[in-house]
Amino acid sequence: MASAVLPSGSQCAAAAAVAAAAAPPGLRLRLLLLLLSAAALIPTGDGQNLFTKDVTVIEGEVATISCQVNKSDDSVIQLLNPNRQTIYFRDFRPLKDSRFQLLNFSSSELKVSLTNVSISDEGRYFCQLYTDPPQESYTTITVLVPPRNLMIDIQKDTAVEGEEIEVNCTAMASKPATTIRWFKGNKELKGKSEVEEWSDMYTVTSQLMLKVRKEDDGVPVICQVEHPAVTGNLQTQRYLEVQYKPQVHIQMTYPLQGLTREGDALELTCEAIGKPQPVMVTWVRVDDEMPQHAVLSGPNLFINNLNKTDNGTYRCEASNIVGKAHSDYMLYVYDSRAGEEGSIRAVDHAVIGGVVAVVVFAMLCLLIILGRYFARHKGLFSLTSSPRIK
Repeated sequence: MASAVLPSGSQCAAAAAVAAAAAPPGLRLRLLLLLLSAAALIPTGDGQNLFTKDVTVIEGEVATISCQVNKSDDSVIQLLNPNRQTIYFRDFRPLKDSRFQLLNFSSSELKVSLTNVSISDEGRYFCQLYTDPPQESYTTITVLVPPRNLMIDIQKDTAVEGEEIEVNCTAMASKPATTIRWFKGNKELKGKSEVEEWSDMYTVTSQLMLKVRKEDDGVPVICQVEHPAVTGNLQTQRYLEVQYKPQVHIQMTYPLQGLTREGDALELTCEAIGKPQPVMVTWVRVDDEMPQHAVLSGPNLFINNLNKTDNGTYRCEASNIVGKAHSDYMLYVYDSRAGEEGSIRAVDHAVIGGVVAVVVFAMLCLLIILGRYFARHKGLFSLTSSPRIK
């Protein structure tokens, strides 16, 4: 916003005199009389102050321009566009653009609205006050344009764990340039942005280099845009698809207590998870052949009637297109009486403890009975034991 002082009344009169001198003789007198009369009607600018404010508006919305006068004395106010065409002279609109509408007209204000603002409406708009000397002030309309389109592109639809992939996000045709932020889930990451300008519009492209892990499978990569014309979060996202080699775990399903003895049966289940899911799960015995009485059924290994020759390490192997992995189970077969001896010892200890408890309880009961008996017969014992007096 700025103010300027236009040429004074005396300057206008001098210019009018020059123009009248160049006119034909028949019109010369009439021009001089007309200009002098108009100059006499122009009020002085003493004490009056013309001012306005800059306007920032989002494309497609409404801009409001206000020309205001302090200490007005009914001087004429007019509004001009950046091309110096009159939009409003007092409350009259010479410009044939129906997007301009009069909101208020008084001696102290000329307020005009501009609907459906476009980027071509940017620039300086001039408020003029017809005083002596005339005054002028301008307001600048700035138009904000949100991104036309927001696109995210991943270099590879499916990545392998440990691989570095490139992700790009483009915010097209905005004003001013946008700021792009990256997130992987809730974690913010840092990308590298480039800005291209064309015809006062900006296209921003941000690049993110991301090394993926198996934990990233199914996690969204989010491109978020920050721009003064955008309220809230404007974002787009893509979900990561990460392939990884199997994870293998061996579960003992029998015996339940975990103690393997001669003559017992053993059942192991191999659990393998990967992406893609492993289709081949195999059992091998490390450094030896599988026992002849072992039964293999998919991920399950069953060995009946265990004996000490079955001792060793049993390995479950799983693989997919990414790689392979394995897990080991070490088998040790105990004597058939190993568990029984422990059970017998436990039973013996329990029996001994029970007997001791019964004996202690019986002795306590006996002491209580004897105590009560002696308390009752205390007087009788005293009478029978004393000597007779003759």
